[in-house]
Amino acid sequence: MRIEKCPEWKSLDELSAGVPSLSDAFILDSSRVQRFTKSVGDLVVDLSKNLIDDRIIASLLALAETAGVDADLRRQLSGEAVNVTEGRAVGHMALRMPRDGHFVIGGHDVVPDVHAVLDRMREFTAAVHEGRHVGATGRRITSVVNIGIGGSDLGPAMAYEALRPFRGSGIECRFVSNVDPADLASVLADVNPETTLFVVASKTFTTLETLANARAARDWVVTSLGPDSVAAHFVALSTNADAVAAFGIDLANMFPFWEWVGGRYSVPSAIGLSLMLAIGTRNFDRFLAGMHAVDQHALVSLPSDNVPLLMAMVGVWYRNFLGAPTKAVLPYSNDLRRFPAYLQQLDMESNGKSVRIDGTPVGTATGPVIWGEPGTNSQHAFFQLIHQGTELIPVDFIGFAATLDGIVAEHQHDLLFTNLLAQAQALAFGRPLSAVTATSHREHRVFAGNRPSTVIVAPALTPEVLGNLIALYEHIVHYQGVVWGINSYDQWGVELGKELAGRLAPLVTDRSPGEADLDSSTRGLLEWFRLNRGARDARGEG
Repeated sequence: MRIEKCPEWKSLDELSAGVPSLSDAFILDSSRVQRFTKSVGDLVVDLSKNLIDDRIIASLLALAETAGVDADLRRQLSGEAVNVTEGRAVGHMALRMPRDGHFVIGGHDVVPDVHAVLDRMREFTAAVHEGRHVGATGRRITSVVNIGIGGSDLGPAMAYEALRPFRGSGIECRFVSNVDPADLASVLADVNPETTLFVVASKTFTTLETLANARAARDWVVTSLGPDSVAAHFVALSTNADAVAAFGIDLANMFPFWEWVGGRYSVPSAIGLSLMLAIGTRNFDRFLAGMHAVDQHALVSLPSDNVPLLMAMVGVWYRNFLGAPTKAVLPYSNDLRRFPAYLQQLDMESNGKSVRIDGTPVGTATGPVIWGEPGTNSQHAFFQLIHQGTELIPVDFIGFAATLDGIVAEHQHDLLFTNLLAQAQALAFGRPLSAVTATSHREHRVFAGNRPSTVIVAPALTPEVLGNLIALYEHIVHYQGVVWGINSYDQWGVELGKELAGRLAPLVTDRSPGEADLDSSTRGLLEWFRLNRGARDARGEG
């Protein structure tokens, strides 16, 4: 039976006609906060300001059971090829298992393979930190430039920013992803070729954008240091040994990962090498442990205590029954400023699907648009829309009890956290006309309230907590994908544009008979580009 035809779906449809008022719910239910506050890892998650009650939660969990969310997670853990459209297992939970863990894919326990790569990463990191791996001129490495795209960039770049207080290795990382030459040029302008290591992240070593940037970086190094310098200044995160060797990278400095690791789930794999170089091996291990703690929570918790399941189903409630097309994720932490962008790929590439696993069209809305910026900046940007706009926009607030920047920063951090609390309070309870004290334009100062939010807090933004947060949202995405009957682990939607770009690339400089087959808009824009490309006076310098 399709999920939208089941009795639990119908029950939720009926309940959506009588959504509880948050003001009334808090007045009438003294235990609401206690019942709807849960813990996972080092995170405390307050769901009480959501438009839910016990009946809605019970119906949502019944819907999850009907969809088979727990069984699907265990199929994933058993190594079954749950990514059916690509015929692949989904093994990212194996990347953060301890050495005595087991994750069998195709009859082979992959956990020893994972730890073999992690051990090689640790040894390489130690060699860089201790000055045993140096640049071609003998100088120590002080800069790392990570060249990747998608999950090979968003994951390590986000985590590097988030764990700023834990960078103690003397290594500064930069991240290049965009094929726009401005991205690489701006990075190369600030680093020294003698002391820079390039980490090229491409599973197949054929990704067009990544290889274009990597070749340009190689030319830059060779121009400065000579053709024999490549081996000392480049490492590869890949599985294509032939292509890596042809590029000039020493295969001893190639760190593999596997087809059962999707790019947006890959930061705990070799893709995290740049992060390990920056924060050190011990902190990287803490990061992995934080992820594993949430994996274990998802596997052993009762549904009523399973935090990612509860958050996932509350998300289904808003998306499918209350008509909310977007969700804002608002970290009250400047170090987490890249987290919303990271979640955009994780969620929207995973669940932005309109076809079910069986090939039939979905009968429901699927993944929401994820967006956000850090507080308090966002309060002075788009909060107006969340508070007084016409759309229902659920919010995830993320905040921390302590700053890691010393006692001087504590007062500012207190102000930051109180702003989080104030915004969540204002969204939930608003301000009626009767409470407006102004004498003019009183209607404009009314806040309707009843705008939902989830508040996620932790003692501090540590490696474990970042791991908790990443794994929490990974499981949310998984559970929602199962409910919607879609494959959360393929991404065919990114393929057509890449394919067409490959066909168009030769036409940028030369006309071809094949150009006649293009639509008139694309043909006209190509002609415009040919006429204007490489304009020498673009900066107004003549």
